[in-house]
Amino acid sequence: MAGALPADGVPGEQVLDEIRALRAADAPTHGGRLFAYVYDPAVAGLDELAHAAHGLAAHVNGLDPTAFPSLLAMENALVGAAAGLLGGGPARAAASGAPDAASGARDAASGARDAASGAPDVVGSVTSGGTESLILAVKAARDARPEVTVPRMVVPTSAHAAFAKAAHYLGVRVDFVPVSADTLRPDPAAVAAAIGPDTVLVVCSAPSYAHGVIDPVEGIAAVAADAGVRCHVDACFGGWSLPWLRRLGRSVPAFDFTVPGVTSISVDLHKYAYTPKGVSVLLHRDPSLRRPQYYAYADWPGYTMINPGVLSTRSGGPIAAAYAVLRHLGEAGYLALAQRTQDAVGVLADAVRGTDGVRLLVEPESTVVCFTGDGADAGDGAQVDVFVLADELAAKGWHTQPQMSYGDIPASIHLSVAAAVAGEAHLFAEALVDAVDAAKAHGPVVLPPDLVTMLGSLPSGSLTPDMVASLAGQLGLGGAAASGGAGGPLPERMAMINTVLDLAPPVLREQLLVEFLSLLQRPTY
Repeated sequence: MAGALPADGVPGEQVLDEIRALRAADAPTHGGRLFAYVYDPAVAGLDELAHAAHGLAAHVNGLDPTAFPSLLAMENALVGAAAGLLGGGPARAAASGAPDAASGARDAASGARDAASGAPDVVGSVTSGGTESLILAVKAARDARPEVTVPRMVVPTSAHAAFAKAAHYLGVRVDFVPVSADTLRPDPAAVAAAIGPDTVLVVCSAPSYAHGVIDPVEGIAAVAADAGVRCHVDACFGGWSLPWLRRLGRSVPAFDFTVPGVTSISVDLHKYAYTPKGVSVLLHRDPSLRRPQYYAYADWPGYTMINPGVLSTRSGGPIAAAYAVLRHLGEAGYLALAQRTQDAVGVLADAVRGTDGVRLLVEPESTVVCFTGDGADAGDGAQVDVFVLADELAAKGWHTQPQMSYGDIPASIHLSVAAAVAGEAHLFAEALVDAVDAAKAHGPVVLPPDLVTMLGSLPSGSLTPDMVASLAGQLGLGGAAASGGAGGPLPERMAMINTVLDLAPPVLREQLLVEFLSLLQRPTY
């Protein structure tokens, strides 16, 4: 691939052809066969609408809302939509059931509050994604307690890794609470025991990303409130799906601002609101809780910096695209998409239940199907290695997300289910049986003994780029790594690599991936 800056300009259509050729190597973003990273509603014309809206505001700068009031208006509408869905907007007669047919599909982007409803005075901000929303939730909690010199937060081990990233960036210590190997949930009593005088934030998930399990938010929020500590609900994954599933009659435990003690909630619109990347919303129960989220600086000769988020300059494109998608789909559209997603989850879960050799790690509670090998011997010593199974599914066109083991929780395969999967789910059921048979025939991955010894003996921090490049060559990654990142693509089969990562202690796994990513990210000329 040539560098990005040629001596002479390249015709526009040729440049687009180059991008199309590069994109041909990517995983498919549409079609219902990619169970991670992207969310496809399979709604005709929605991509074109979002792209057009993005183009209308791509050059708008979110740095100064007085210069670009259009962006402020759209942001406030998105925040209002999220707040209204999560217990902070006007009271809705149809909150626990299907909408009143006589009222029609109400405006999903309305942020107006009904003062008589007694709803919380929820405010919020639009961010670039779930990680930024979580970082800001931690910042607001930390900065609200300036007297605490070593702030801490209580976090279940099942919570998103972005909380650890936030703690690292912001100098906050993390007190982890284990989750049950059976329920994959934390115990509120254990959360209460972990709260101390320096705790500034307690975290729970609705649901956890890895397994789709909804934490006991009511119990956790109660112990946080008793201790006078903020409680953040990470609903980045479920905040825009669980309310619609509840309206369809699904039993969904309370997790939003209707729960006393919940002080902030994050919800990603670029997941189940099906907007383009990257748009998330961070909500606070009232304006006073949001205030320490802001950053302002005036002690320099330039303009006074005032930012609600991590970024200063922000493109209006993603926000305008999100606004267009929400306006176009409305409540009726989202209910229909939730129904399709729920149907797909049922088909996929039944497929796992009906296939010998695999089992559900937990019964689906949201839009995740998570399964693992059942550990059973088929009579001839054959067992299912989930990393091999993921390869076999990929060979059949199904792109899943393998997950490493953690403590007593076995390695698993994660499926994030979007509405587009509904049309393909029955085909997955057929493919799963064949893939399991192939995985049994292949057998588990067996690592060379010297490699196992090396992984168990490497001291923390001892890896060098040369060592990682050598290991990459042994694992079939030499084409990409040995040539400094400009080589060939990753191998089609990843079971050996995933097995190595699973065996490596987390600290070593982090170092391996950092060094390997560094090898991949090298300039082209």
